[in-house]
Amino acid sequence: MNLYRINTTAFHEEDFTILTNLNEEQIVDIITSVVKDERDGGKSYDNDDLVSALMKAYPNHFITHYNELEMISI
Repeated sequence: MNLYRINTTAFHEEDFTILTNLNEEQIVDIITSVVKDERDGGKSYDNDDLVSALMKAYPNHFITHYNELEMISI
């Protein structure tokens, strides 16, 4: 399993984290196409849309996402 923090904007508060068995290349390929489409005047997206695009492209892979990770303070 891989844990990735995804950043597509200049705003770190819009980052999200995914736990998946996808590799970096697979993730970048799909997310880049969604982000590029919006920047070229297409449909806007949010983090859920990005995760949905990954799930649609790779239906047999494990993908779960977190907008914020829980912190344990000891």
